[in-house]
Amino acid sequence: MSSFPAERTAVLTGAASPRGIGRATAHLLAEHGWHIGVVDVDPTAAAETAAEVSEQHGVRAVGVGADVADRAAARAAVDQLEAQLPQLVAVVAFAGVSSPVPYLEVDADEWHRVLSINLTGTHWITQRVAESLVVSGVGRIVGISSVSAQRGGGTYSRTPYSASKAGVVGLMRSIARELGPHGVTANVVSPGPVDTDIMGGALSEERKTAMAADGVLPRIGTPRDIAAAVHYLISEDAGFVTGQTLNVDGGLYMH
Repeated sequence: MSSFPAERTAVLTGAASPRGIGRATAHLLAEHGWHIGVVDVDPTAAAETAAEVSEQHGVRAVGVGADVADRAAARAAVDQLEAQLPQLVAVVAFAGVSSPVPYLEVDADEWHRVLSINLTGTHWITQRVAESLVVSGVGRIVGISSVSAQRGGGTYSRTPYSASKAGVVGLMRSIARELGPHGVTANVVSPGPVDTDIMGGALSEERKTAMAADGVLPRIGTPRDIAAAVHYLISEDAGFVTGQTLNVDGGLYMH
């Protein structure tokens, strides 16, 4: 097992949304000395996010545009980041889309749109970063699932979303098993309702209260709640944690 490098980079997909979990995580990781690679479908937003993170936290950050569902584009994006940043140690796949379409109305386009970004995109980016992690002998992989996958919807998104997010759990467990011998861990963070735009836009106070009522805490989540969980799972201290799903959901889903 290789040692954890002092100069290390985390690649984050979907991290350019202004109120998103990915952007909050980029800032939190940079606060703790991680260099940041941002991959987002919007290249301008990716570059702006990277510049903002670098300026505020004094780390190196690079943003590139890519459709993560496109294998060639995903690989090229990681190639570009790896060429400009210190050793890749972590990848966190935030890129995702919601899907509030009722099941009986889901057509081929909607099914493909959601699965290609949420599951296939997670796979392509993760696979490319994992190639580098295996070579260096140390790495952290985090997939982002959802309480929707465990409960069968019930938040905002419905079947294609729940299926894709359940797929992320299976993907990460299998990666954990295969790459463990190479010093690479793979885990999942499963958020409950979080106040971001993927929930259908800015939430009213009434809607936040109603969503919080499902859990055991009197509020819904914030992007920083999720960012903190990610920070732990990609840390050196989490080296013996793999194949796990960390529910950050205010007690909404309890086994």
